[in-house]
Amino acid sequence: MAAEEHAPNASEYIQHHLHHFQKNFNFESVSQTSIVDFSVFNLDSVIYSSVLGALGVFILWLAARRATSGVPGRFQAAVEMLCELVENQAKGVIHNAASRKLVSPLALTVFIWIFLMNAMDMLPVDFIPLIWKNAVVAGGGEAHHAFMRVVPTADLSTTLGLSCSILMMCLFYNIKIKGLGGWGHELISAPFGAHPILWPFNFLMQMIEFIAKTVSHGMRLFGNMFAGELVFMLIALMGGAFAVSGTGIGLAIGHVVAGTVWTLFHILVITLQAFIFMMLTLIYIGQAHDAH
Repeated sequence: MAAEEHAPNASEYIQHHLHHFQKNFNFESVSQTSIVDFSVFNLDSVIYSSVLGALGVFILWLAARRATSGVPGRFQAAVEMLCELVENQAKGVIHNAASRKLVSPLALTVFIWIFLMNAMDMLPVDFIPLIWKNAVVAGGGEAHHAFMRVVPTADLSTTLGLSCSILMMCLFYNIKIKGLGGWGHELISAPFGAHPILWPFNFLMQMIEFIAKTVSHGMRLFGNMFAGELVFMLIALMGGAFAVSGTGIGLAIGHVVAGTVWTLFHILVITLQAFIFMMLTLIYIGQAHDAH
C-alpha cells in the first residue's frame, strides 16, 4: 500500500491490492488469494456486495414510497425511466407476461446491484484499504496483512456466483414452461434430432451450452472489472512515484490527467457492463421459454 513504511515497489503494491480479506471455514486467517480454493470466503466481497445489495433495495423502496400520481420529481422520474427501460427490454425477449412479473424486477435488481458494485471502482485505490489498515493496526494486527478489495465484481467468485444464480433461474423456467418431461425430451432430442443414436450427442451439446453460457456470463463481467481495477492501480502508482520522489511535475500532471480521463471513461464501462449482464440474464431466461 502507498502508506507502508517500507515503501513497497510496484509489484508488491499491486500484489497487496490483489489480495482479499479471507477466512476459511474454521474462521482462521489466511494470507493468500486463490481463485480455485473453495475452502475460503472472500469476506470483503461478501460484505461489500451485501451492503451494496441492501443499498440497491433501499433505493428502489425509497422510490416506491415517494412515488406520486402527479408530476414526478427528478428521483422518481429517473427510477421510472430505468424501470421502463428494463420492462421494454424484457418484453422484447420474454413474451410470457406471467414470467415477466418476476423476471423484470429480477433484471432491474441485477442492473442496479451490479452497477453499484462496479461503481466501487471509482473510489481512490487506497482510500478504504488505508482505513482498514489503520483499523487493523489499532486492533494490534500487522499492517502488511491488512488486505482489502472493495470491488466485488472484480472477484471471480462473485461474478460466477451471479451467473450460476441465473443458471438456476433458467433451469427453473425450463421445467416450469416445458414440464419436466418436455424439458427432458428436449435435452436428448435437440439440436441434432430425436433419433436414439443422437441422444448422447444432443445431451452433451446441451450441457456444453449451459456451462459455456454460465462461465462466459460471469467471466465477461469479471474480466472487464478486473482490468479496470488494474488500470486504476497503475495510475495510483504514477502518483505514488511523484509523492515519493518529490520531483517530476510532468509525472504529477500525468497522474491527474490519466486518473480523470480513465474515471470518466470508466463511468461508461461500469454502466455498460451492468447493462450487458442484465440483457444476457433476460436473453438466457427468454431462451428457457423457447422450445427447440
